[in-house]
This record gives sequence, C-alpha cells and structure tokens, in this order.
Amino acid sequence: MSRSQQHSPFNSALETGVRTLSVLTASYPTAHDLSRLVQYDYLVVHSADANGPPSLHPPLPLRTNELLVRRKLLEAGLRLLISRSLASRILCEHGVLYRAEEAAGAFMDNLVAPYTASLRERADWVTETFDPLSQHELNQVIATLFSAWTIEFQPVEIGKQEEVF
Repeated sequence: MSRSQQHSPFNSALETGVRTLSVLTASYPTAHDLSRLVQYDYLVVHSADANGPPSLHPPLPLRTNELLVRRKLLEAGLRLLISRSLASRILCEHGVLYRAEEAAGAFMDNLVAPYTASLRERADWVTETFDPLSQHELNQVIATLFSAWTIEFQPVEIGKQEEVF
C-alpha cells in the first residue's frame, strides 16, 4: 500500500466515531440528532472555547470551517458505530436521532488511553452542560462562541496610508 493510500486514524470516521460514542454514552438514554452531535463534537474537542475543561485539541484560527467538515466525518463515524451495534438510528416524527446501544458503555470502558479518559471527561461535561438546552439555545451558544473568537482573528485595519517612494 502506497503512502497516499494509507488512512490516518486522525480526523477519520474512526476518531470521530469514538468521540461521538463518548457523547452518546455520556447522554444515554437520550438520543440526539446529527446537528446536535456535530455541535457536541466541536464542544468536546474545543471545550475551553465554552469555558469548559482544557480543550483536547489546540485552538486553530480557522475553526469555523470545522463544523462543515465535521458533519461528513460524523456521518461516517455514525455508520461505523451502527455497523458494529454500538449505536442505533431512531426514526421519529422530527427526523433521525442517534443513541448509544447497550454494548457502547462496555466498549468505551475498554479504551483506557489518557486521551480517551480526557475525551470521556469532556463528553460528560458537554452533556451535563448542554443537554438541558433546547436546540435554539444551543445554536445561540455556538453562534456566540464563533462570533467571539472570529473577531479575535480578524485583521486589524490600520487605515489608509500613503505610499512614499
């Protein structure tokens, strides 16, 4: 297999699936839709942005694009989880929801790396903090976070200066 054909476990369906499973396990038996899971995935990775525990990953200036990329990765991660009977898809009048299956907790308990322990702590924090919020309230939190740190990385306009040669 050539180097270009090798798959990285980072930013993959596997990594995103494990993060999603940690959230679904932490919020069990509550089921969540894809939109909320994308937001939770962001909050788990960048928890410090929302005054939570230190973030799992470093803060990048172009994080707004992460929500767009996360959706596709999260969908792939959910397909992987469902194929392994770790999560299930629930059809309801409001659309599709996802919930951890019975085996999910035991699976997560077998992941003992320090990163996984930190991930689970953040998943617990995210679900305890944000599960009580309506989707509208969570959208407002996310919008506030993005506007707050997007401003931080905007170029400073110094005003027009005349070129002197």
